[in-house]
Amino acid sequence: MASTRSEPGSASTNGKKWWHWLEPWYLAYGLQGATVAGLAPILLPLAVSTQGSAAHVGLVMAAFNLGGLLAPLWGGLADRLRLHRWLLLGGLLATAASLAAFAFAGHIATWVALALLAGMGAAATATVANLFIVEVHPKREWDERIGWLQTSYGAGQVGGLLVAGAVSQAYLQPGLLAAAGLSALAAVAGAVTTDTPPESEGPKPVLLNPSQIGEWALNAPQRLFHHVTGRALDLLGEALRSPFGLFMLAWLLAFGGSTAVFSLYPVMMRELFGINSGVSSSTFALAAGVGILLYSPAGALSDRIGPMRVIQAALSLRFLAVLAMLGLGLSQLAVAGWLALFTFALVVLSWSFLTVAGTALAAQLSPVSQGEAMGIFNAMTAGAGVIGSVLGGWAASTWGYAAAPAVAVGGVGLGLAVSAIVDSGQSEPAQE
Repeated sequence: MASTRSEPGSASTNGKKWWHWLEPWYLAYGLQGATVAGLAPILLPLAVSTQGSAAHVGLVMAAFNLGGLLAPLWGGLADRLRLHRWLLLGGLLATAASLAAFAFAGHIATWVALALLAGMGAAATATVANLFIVEVHPKREWDERIGWLQTSYGAGQVGGLLVAGAVSQAYLQPGLLAAAGLSALAAVAGAVTTDTPPESEGPKPVLLNPSQIGEWALNAPQRLFHHVTGRALDLLGEALRSPFGLFMLAWLLAFGGSTAVFSLYPVMMRELFGINSGVSSSTFALAAGVGILLYSPAGALSDRIGPMRVIQAALSLRFLAVLAMLGLGLSQLAVAGWLALFTFALVVLSWSFLTVAGTALAAQLSPVSQGEAMGIFNAMTAGAGVIGSVLGGWAASTWGYAAAPAVAVGGVGLGLAVSAIVDSGQSEPAQE
């Protein structure tokens, strides 16, 4: 599947300059990226860790990730009732309110409820992002516009991580309030720059360009375009008994294991390696920024050698990285913390290749339609995030924070092993 899009920042299709593809409402999604993918993944675990255990951190991050599983609800409402603009504004305000309340909360039940509300708000907001493009603009412009939407969200994530690093050590409560303020500001920007698109008489468009769907955050716009439909659920048994089902199992294991590290990241780096949250957040920001630049090369490599080979190479890199992180966590090396930051950066960078090639392979192997395959794939990703967060938190609470990379080693290793079974007869790139 060859990619025909031009790179963001270059002169693009029909000679139009890059600024032609930007729209004012992208600001709302850039601010959403800063809040949901930048500030929240750092500040929520740190805030919970001040009064709770590692298990509490895992439960809170699982609740936050659980919002992604509710995307079909919001997508259905948008389609049936034409609530695009209200879902955008309501989601942003719900995220803002929950993060503001989180700054003053101090009990596990309250933390979980607020994290779930924040995740639901983020999912509602992101669900309609692509619809503002594909229901308004001609198909020939989708790649460019979605590429810039993704760039806006990714840039917001990097900025949010940098801000999180600056406020996370001594200003957790102001940091959470700042995150809430950014989400509220995004709501203001969305209110003045968006309107619900008119209803289309044609079928819902299928959006499937793997080079455009890469992102770390579960609640990023591209991830939540496709949902699990009723028909897909009817065919789920057949799909899971096919090579596609084996791939979904490999993905669930590998991504779930990795989430054990991501969900505990700032607390784990502080407690296990003595690295303060300012340094760990800045490292995350640097890796995420570089990762944005890798999505297009990952798509080209997947086209050239086949998505399965890319997935196995990326899983191998991630397995070695988390294995090294585990070894460093158990060692007494003076430089263990700095080396652990490097291994985490490799984990982040591998995601660019995993998500692009994984999207392509899911579509290639699926016995159902591409859109339905993406719905199952994205639901599996969200479910793995929930499971990995709970398992990682429980393991770290029981055996110490070194258990988090140990869970990742087990999950990624098993996922890599299962992928070897899927690879049978699937090593060559698919021909169009």
